[in-house]
Amino acid sequence: MTLSTDWLRGCATALVTPFTSEGAIDEAALTRLIEYQLNNGVRLLVPCGTTGESATMTEEEDQRVISRAIEQARGRAKVIAGTGSNSTAAAIENSKIAQRLGADAVLVVAPFYNKPTQPGLYAHFRAIAEAVDVPIVIYNVPGRTSCNIAAETTLKLARDCENIVAVKEASGNLSQIMEILRDRPKGFYVLSGDDAITFALIALGGDGLISVASNQAPELMSRLVDLALAAKWDEARELHYRLLPLMETNFIESSPGPVKAGLAMMNLIGENYRLPLVPIQDSSRARLRAVMTELGLLKEASHATS
Repeated sequence: MTLSTDWLRGCATALVTPFTSEGAIDEAALTRLIEYQLNNGVRLLVPCGTTGESATMTEEEDQRVISRAIEQARGRAKVIAGTGSNSTAAAIENSKIAQRLGADAVLVVAPFYNKPTQPGLYAHFRAIAEAVDVPIVIYNVPGRTSCNIAAETTLKLARDCENIVAVKEASGNLSQIMEILRDRPKGFYVLSGDDAITFALIALGGDGLISVASNQAPELMSRLVDLALAAKWDEARELHYRLLPLMETNFIESSPGPVKAGLAMMNLIGENYRLPLVPIQDSSRARLRAVMTELGLLKEASHATS
């Protein structure tokens, strides 16, 4: 099996999932959001990840969102579908379905709640890799899963499984990330899972970003990643610090609370969540509005839905 994955370099958007006030998938708003991404430089879409509130979505809803992204992105962008689960069997089935739907790759988070050992993590990801032909991006986010994928485990999977082609690293542990960057096999990509460390990670040799902030600012976040990948460090650094307040404010409360509030301010989606997530506090909303206004994002909102 030969997999071409050069397209993994760059800025991907971890898409939010818009809901109606009744709690259903808002397909019109989802279409609008995806079009906003495609029209503003994003060439990688990641539906049904953490930012997409996949934890509260049914399998049928996951498939509808993934299918919508694939259909709309066809010929314009690649789709990395979130298919992870704390059940290996479920993750395999989800990944098979995403492959049948036409996803270009799958994003598989470390099992949450189970707290597997490193051998357990290796066995989990290897089983998924052996069950599907689609490229796999490992997702390490111990702040959500209570389970860190050690650099040694990531590197062993990268060497042993041809279709494990990348890691989305959201551990915040630069020492761990540098170990992966230093020792990874050729053709294995390291993507930032944290907007705020993307500039540093690319400077260390990383390949891109799966972003929350690009939901609101796809053109700016794509430009930041492209400048850094082109080693235009002064321009990239200036843009990084310009965007840093947005990157930080998007996590002032549990994500995707703030980013959904921001997109609602832009009239791209309705601000609707599924419990246990609730709307952000007034103080957070005021801070978010100020940051987005400073970036010019609210002025651009009228063009986004036209």
